[in-house]
Amino acid sequence: MKLLLAGALAAFLMIGCPAAFAVQPDEIMTDAGKEARARDLSRELRCMVCQNQSIDDSEAPLARDLRLLVRERIAAGDSDGQVMDFLVARYGEFVLLKPRLNLHTLVLWLLPPLALLGGGLALWTYSRRRREFPDTEDQGLLKLTAEEEARLERLIAAETSPEKPV
Repeated sequence: MKLLLAGALAAFLMIGCPAAFAVQPDEIMTDAGKEARARDLSRELRCMVCQNQSIDDSEAPLARDLRLLVRERIAAGDSDGQVMDFLVARYGEFVLLKPRLNLHTLVLWLLPPLALLGGGLALWTYSRRRREFPDTEDQGLLKLTAEEEARLERLIAAETSPEKPV
């Protein structure tokens, strides 16, 4: 029992704990405020190799270069906006994990809420129709003609008495 609890605790800690950052000790800035800014910016930038990780999480050599570039720009006195603008000018909008809202990215920002709204509207319409016309789907399926009912009764009767052929 203790072994099971220990295993469950270990699994919870491995799943529940955030991933270790890929920032190397030699990359860390001596000023804690500037390092915090660099970390915040690094979490918003996409690793161009991994593409689904921030440069703060990625161990790719290009991510390391980008982390160092962010720290160089911060050390040179650039604001967060200037650092981001520099990297976007150099690598394009794709370097941002969260794209900026502009004419080119409008579809990226509007499509998810519109799809959610459309799905909600479709469910609402479906439930409203079901309340207004509850039997319409079942009427055509369960109605038998008089001829079909007579044939069904003959089949049932033949089933109960095996000596009579149909």
